[in-house]
Amino acid sequence: MLINSFLIYLQHEKRYSPHTVKSYQTDLLQFETFLHNDFEIIPVNAKATHIRSFIVSLMDLNISENAIGRKISTLRSFYKYLLRENELKVNPMTLIKAPKVPKRLPVFIEETKMDFLLDGEIEGKRVFDETFPSQRDKVVLELLFGTGIRLAELLLLKESDINFYEGTIKVLGKRNKERIIPLHGQLIDQLKTYIDLKLNQNFHNKITTLIVTNTGASSYPKLIYRIVKSYLTLISTQDKRSPHVLRHSFASSLLNKGADLNAIKDLLGHASLAATQVYTHNSVERLKSIYKQAHPKA
Repeated sequence: MLINSFLIYLQHEKRYSPHTVKSYQTDLLQFETFLHNDFEIIPVNAKATHIRSFIVSLMDLNISENAIGRKISTLRSFYKYLLRENELKVNPMTLIKAPKVPKRLPVFIEETKMDFLLDGEIEGKRVFDETFPSQRDKVVLELLFGTGIRLAELLLLKESDINFYEGTIKVLGKRNKERIIPLHGQLIDQLKTYIDLKLNQNFHNKITTLIVTNTGASSYPKLIYRIVKSYLTLISTQDKRSPHVLRHSFASSLLNKGADLNAIKDLLGHASLAATQVYTHNSVERLKSIYKQAHPKA
């Protein structure tokens, strides 16, 4: 019951996305099941020792440090909520320390490789033809790399969100916060081509969602993942080939060209500058590499 009320609080008061709320639910139900099976207690009665036992059980299952850290963060939010609602007097999470997670630099695709994919030829053939599915795939890649939007934001885009006169697109981000992102000329032309093709498909259902399937239905996460992975395979051998990699690529490209960090923060829709600063590490590593290659005393 308390878990349900917490999830409703996240959805309606904190305005978290359905995906985020689902993640919280999964973590809390796993915790609740563990407490019931091992100690026959409910979460509101859990002490710090019970929570530590839960964390140890996750480690025994070889759960990654990142995933464990996320579950601990979920429990912190949950018990803070219970304290606020006067369901408990002492927060057991004050005695819990999260395991240290090694910092990982964001994975990105080099700008030259993306230009080659979107505008060049591979093995003497252009990657994209004039058919609707091919032009749809190109728009997906162009939007992710050209605006840095998240997967969830891409799926929510409507044709009416594009302002061709101003050359901008309106994006609904986390916690229902809207932001305006400029579009470069090539992306504007690509969007116009795609929308014209979409209108000529004679789909039975006139979906207002910008990105649609081959049959005209609203797009879905698995389709976007499949599109991105299949095309990035042509230019990259790295393990990560996801929509988020293109978001990282967008930010890294801007930073390498001298863009202001605060401007990148606003374009990405980050709540704080700390989330954006991770990209400066990539930039520093790139400078180190250039220095080692070019300086006579390096």
